[in-house]
Amino acid sequence: ADLDRLEDLMNNPASPQQLAEADMDRVRDLLGDEVARSMDKLSKLVKEMEREGLIRQRDGKLEVTPRGMRQIGSKALRDIFSRLAKDKPGQHQQHRFGQGHERTYETKQYEYGDPFNLDLQRTIRNALRRGGQGTPVKLSAEDFEVERTEHLTRSATVLMLDASYSMYRDDRWGPAKKVAVALQSLMSSQYPRDYLGILLFGHLAWEVKPDELMEATPPGMQGTNMHHAMATARRMLAGQSGNKQIIMITDGEPTAHITPQGDPWFTYFDGWDAQQLTVEATLREAMRCTKENITINTFMLDADQYLVRFVEQLTSMNGGRAFMTNAHDLGNYVMVDFLDHKRRTTRGGRGRRAS
Repeated sequence: ADLDRLEDLMNNPASPQQLAEADMDRVRDLLGDEVARSMDKLSKLVKEMEREGLIRQRDGKLEVTPRGMRQIGSKALRDIFSRLAKDKPGQHQQHRFGQGHERTYETKQYEYGDPFNLDLQRTIRNALRRGGQGTPVKLSAEDFEVERTEHLTRSATVLMLDASYSMYRDDRWGPAKKVAVALQSLMSSQYPRDYLGILLFGHLAWEVKPDELMEATPPGMQGTNMHHAMATARRMLAGQSGNKQIIMITDGEPTAHITPQGDPWFTYFDGWDAQQLTVEATLREAMRCTKENITINTFMLDADQYLVRFVEQLTSMNGGRAFMTNAHDLGNYVMVDFLDHKRRTTRGGRGRRAS
């Protein structure tokens, strides 16, 4: 009975107080010194996180606060870019970040409303030209020179995460979710004007809000319903302005679609003809996305021949990009391609091409 209570406490701690109130002597007797020390450390850590405002209690459960989500997103982003920094020279392009703009390292006279990215050397030189040599240098408003910025085109992105059973089974779900958290952090901090929607898809597709992302888990049902996911993403992007794209992360070919009657149909075990109906329905939806100028970029986590063949058809139709990667390198690929997409669209084009 004691062991059952301890197991329930470890699996479902409703509050830091529950861990703190555990009888550590009894834990030590039953499970040993090492487990007792670990539980004590965990209790202190949870209480500290609650004090810092990173987690809170709601409806009898602990949940991550918005501040906690920002911290997690920032950490995920740092992890991904620290790995990028360690890559071999030339393997990835380097990117600079500013407050919603890319720097072009040209300057202009300051005008009201410009970001105040002051070029001090040119400003002082302007003052000396106007007022002559000597100290102190007297600055006037017309002397201020600032870096000219190239404002980014607004973009709208839907991140589609495969939440089928195989993603969880093969330990790909955690890295995929980490990419979603990092991308959310990047968008909110660097591109606040942009739109990011996140949806998961298994036998069906469903939208996930940023504050729900940490607790999102695959439902454990069979089916990879890209058809429903693309249709949902297209509706999410319909009311958005700017350049539109879908980022799809998946480890398998489409195996389910929505029938004309509105029901999900898992066709994987129903023979070749049924599977082809799923592929055709998915490609028809991809064509609708293409007609609405939505680029679909795909990140494949498996070299399965059926997935590769499907993605080749998809990229040929849509003009998006396709990448073969693994769970470990997924974040690097997604971030680099997202930033390349921002750079290309800033320069005046959609930049769609297959790879």
